[in-house]
Amino acid sequence: MIAIDAARLTRRLSELARFGALPGGGVTRSCWGPAYEEARKWLLGEIRAAGLTGWVDGAGNVFGGTGIDSFSADRPAIVTGSHIDTVPEGGTLDGALGVIAGLECLQTIVENKATPRRPLAVAAWSDEEGRYGSLFGSRAFCSGIDPAVIPEMAAVDGEKLVDAMRRAGFDPAGVPQAKAPAGAVAGYVELHIEQGPRLEEAGIEIGVVQAIVGVRRSRIIFHGQADHAGTTPMARRRDAFLGAAEYALRAREHVVTRGSAVSVTNIGVVYVHPGASNIVPGRAEMVHEMRDPDPKVLERLWNECRDLADGVARERQLRVEIRPTSATVPAPCSPNVQAAIETVCAKLGHTTERMYSAAGHDAQNLSAVTEAGMIFIPSVGGKSHRTDETSDPRAIERGANVLLHTLLTLAA
Repeated sequence: MIAIDAARLTRRLSELARFGALPGGGVTRSCWGPAYEEARKWLLGEIRAAGLTGWVDGAGNVFGGTGIDSFSADRPAIVTGSHIDTVPEGGTLDGALGVIAGLECLQTIVENKATPRRPLAVAAWSDEEGRYGSLFGSRAFCSGIDPAVIPEMAAVDGEKLVDAMRRAGFDPAGVPQAKAPAGAVAGYVELHIEQGPRLEEAGIEIGVVQAIVGVRRSRIIFHGQADHAGTTPMARRRDAFLGAAEYALRAREHVVTRGSAVSVTNIGVVYVHPGASNIVPGRAEMVHEMRDPDPKVLERLWNECRDLADGVARERQLRVEIRPTSATVPAPCSPNVQAAIETVCAKLGHTTERMYSAAGHDAQNLSAVTEAGMIFIPSVGGKSHRTDETSDPRAIERGANVLLHTLLTLAA
């Protein structure tokens, strides 16, 4: 039975981690940024050195293929992959593992002269972390992105997607061309760290993902009145920050008590204007995120939190704007792909558990156009989206070999 080269996989993961590396460990590598573009160039070089055909589409997605050099309904491909962008001060495995392990699997297949019936491809999807648009690259590939909205897409700090793309040498007008022909993908499987504690705590080696949560993000902006912080009586203040703070606490409590047992929520971005200690805040802006694997629960919570924001604004004599910024639909994974993963694990002697993914992934976009699934390996301490994110090297090798034989099964 063929197996991946664990030393080569480890080397490539270490090399990729150099791009955007932080002095104290971890990585900051935002899509379209200088470190990301250096990593993209390196990845294309590794793809070609592995004996694969490499190419980049109009949305910035990087591909490596064996048996194909583009996607066509005439020869549907089995695809694997993930992403190489990171959150600020992120870890070295989130996304990177799925791309580099996918590359390793395809190289192993080529080196062993295996002859799967279907062509194979590995993808590094652009902007999975959503600096400019959630799961941007896989959305462009699967469903397409309306050209009219591209000029309006921007990061929370205001930088426009079109400016970032042009700086990186891409023409935003080429994004619609990234949409793959219908029927061009015969199946998709993505290897990823769990990013949570469930597998490690249960002593399970491989997680077989049944469904991926949906994510709703909205920009909530409270408008009050900027005033002198010393001379304005407390009773007369229309403090926008107090409205935002009250909403944050009440929204969290609402999701915890009115959501499902697995609903989660977060407010990780807050701006206060004018932003001076001696001025009552006239505007407070935050980004509110909610997640749940049930689309009906997610939609209900979003509507209820919108009403909650309106109520807080009325009570505090403020005005509130609610701007939805992104919405991904919860996605079930293919029963056939789940079964293939479990069959491979049984042959290799690995324990498995079916589970839902509490994080969003490109696989949820692929699930709309093909049979898609995910393989999870344990995360040490459940740590992710932080600089000390890691997984045991044996778990990484194990997951890559499960991916290898799942790809061979799906392509047979």
